[in-house]
Amino acid sequence: MTRQTYSLFVLSVIMIYFGRFGNSLILAQLQNDIDQLKADFNSSHSDVADGGPIFTEKLINWTERNEKRIILSQIVSMYLEMLENADKSKAHVRHIAEELYTLKESLPDGLKKMKDLTDLAKLQMSDLKIQRKAVNELFSVLQKLVETPTSLKRKRSQPQRRCKC
Repeated sequence: MTRQTYSLFVLSVIMIYFGRFGNSLILAQLQNDIDQLKADFNSSHSDVADGGPIFTEKLINWTERNEKRIILSQIVSMYLEMLENADKSKAHVRHIAEELYTLKESLPDGLKKMKDLTDLAKLQMSDLKIQRKAVNELFSVLQKLVETPTSLKRKRSQPQRRCKC
């Protein structure tokens, strides 16, 4: 599969995943628009396949619905950023951008969560002030970790033993 096919696949998954396209006719029109966009970007060029897919491999590790909303919201934003420089006088570019923008509007929590992750990655843990703040929050963080729904779910799923008195 080529990179442009992966892009089409990812875009289709994003739009179907969020229930935007239950109608296959709309998805077929979008596929035609994407085919035209591929021609605009000359995506059949031989270097497209170099290095493998850029989005679909990232989706593999994100398995739960809320997790996927985070990564997919970031991917949607990246597509919108890419289309910023595209020729908006073309109907297919406008149509794809409109549909992506609609999806982005349905994902505000995912964008916020992605920003939180980015902000965490930027923290300078060698900074003494950051270390002091982190130490002050350590107990609260550990409490939240212990109280996660996942750990509660595991407790509930264990069979209850009844006394055979």
